Amino acid sequence: MTETIVETDAEITLNLPRFGPLTYRESEIISFPWGLPGFASLHRFVAVTMESQDRFVWLQSLDDLSIALPTIDPWAVFDDYKPQLPAYAISSLEIERPEDFVTLCVVVVTPGAAEMTMNLLAPIVVNLRKGVARQVTLETGGYSCRTPIPRKAKVAAAG
Repeated sequence: MTETIVETDAEITLNLPRFGPLTYRESEIISFPWGLPGFASLHRFVAVTMESQDRFVWLQSLDDLSIALPTIDPWAVFDDYKPQLPAYAISSLEIERPEDFVTLCVVVVTPGAAEMTMNLLAPIVVNLRKGVARQVTLETGGYSCRTPIPRKAKVAAAG
């Protein structure tokens, strides 16, 4: 007798503290095998976008529903951003072509601060083909982990 294996892409609905009900598919889960600095035990995330904050991609943890990281495509704010990914990042994420991945940078919103900042030093690189991601510290470029976001960028507050 031959066993038949059926792969499913089940829909899952969660009620998130920040976003309310969210439905996603298993295939949309982004795995962070190496964790994230400050969140070493969190490995599964899903990308959340909202109409009211259209530039943001929130990385919502599925391991701790109280954690959601605001990120932005860095080129939407800094068109001169030219990160050189270290070889280990390209290898570990199995990036073969430029269309395989996207780069996101974490936005830091400090309560009471007049400005938001972006971590250009350590972008998050997501292999779209594999659903695997990692935060990568750049070795060149002189970028900062707290680069002020210019007011002209008109980024809606991440709240």
